[in-house]
Amino acid sequence: MGGKDVIILGIESSCDDTSAAILKNGKIYSNIVANQKVHEEYGGVVPELASRAHQQNIVPVVDKAIKAAGIKKEDLDAVAFTRGPGLMGSLIVGTSFAKSFALGLDIPIINVNHMQGHILAHFIQNEEERYPEFPFICMTVSGGHTQLVLIRDYFDMEILGQTIDDAAGEAFDKAAKIMGLPYPGGPLIDRYAKEGDRKRFPFPISNLKEYNFTFSGLKTSLLYFLKKEVEKDPDFIEKNRNDICASYQSTIIQSLFKKLIQATRDHDIKYVAIAGGVSANSLLRSELERIGRREGWETYIPPFQYCTDNAGMIAIAGHYKYLAGDFADQDITPNARLKF
Repeated sequence: MGGKDVIILGIESSCDDTSAAILKNGKIYSNIVANQKVHEEYGGVVPELASRAHQQNIVPVVDKAIKAAGIKKEDLDAVAFTRGPGLMGSLIVGTSFAKSFALGLDIPIINVNHMQGHILAHFIQNEEERYPEFPFICMTVSGGHTQLVLIRDYFDMEILGQTIDDAAGEAFDKAAKIMGLPYPGGPLIDRYAKEGDRKRFPFPISNLKEYNFTFSGLKTSLLYFLKKEVEKDPDFIEKNRNDICASYQSTIIQSLFKKLIQATRDHDIKYVAIAGGVSANSLLRSELERIGRREGWETYIPPFQYCTDNAGMIAIAGHYKYLAGDFADQDITPNARLKF
């Protein structure tokens, strides 16, 4: 590249957050996220409302990201965008904007797999200059996905296992809804769990073969348990909320680490990372450190702002694709079920 700065605009619009980031030579100069509050009253993301909100947000979010980074749009070398997986309507907005914006500037576009973006967030420049070494295993845990991925290089990734039904984040949100907590419920369960006894109410841990996960049985177990107890005492949830949250959260975290430990031992891996929105969970983070010390792992957790959906992770994936000359054509379309 002749020593020239490489400046990437990243765009993320896979679900209900509209985000734009400017990355120069692997360092984030701005990372703007517009959240959508409209979904709270429905207890979950409404796809049609999400795509409409993206249409309203994307131009001001990109404009703000460019100004916050102190550059002009003419300084950009490429536009990286989330092609999938995600909600089709939301993906269409981001993809269409990226294509037209890049076409107007006569610069290349780079399509990014959302899940690979979560993993590559670990390579955004940080003050500690601490990045995972290849090969490493990343446990990606979000509202829509739960995966164990073996990473041999930036784009040489193999899914070892994944959920066969609900994602871990989904299991948190659905449990919160059962308990009458507002959406999104995952952070609330985490908060209440800090004051609770995680051993008070035992819930079943799945015993799937290989490295796959299932959380639907746990969710059903909670539903029937609460139904039975509330029949005896209508105030049972309110009286025992902290212990219920702690017990339920602990079961999910135990399920995740059971498979992660198995995968690292089977593949003789000592570098372990977590990614995705649920990697902001306090118990998940503390257990990674605790189990990591026991197992002899080098552990990596991205800063909070790069855990949830954000364009910084799309920009860093775009950066490595740019260096490899891996560009997309203007006829590319989004893919809601995009695989690695």
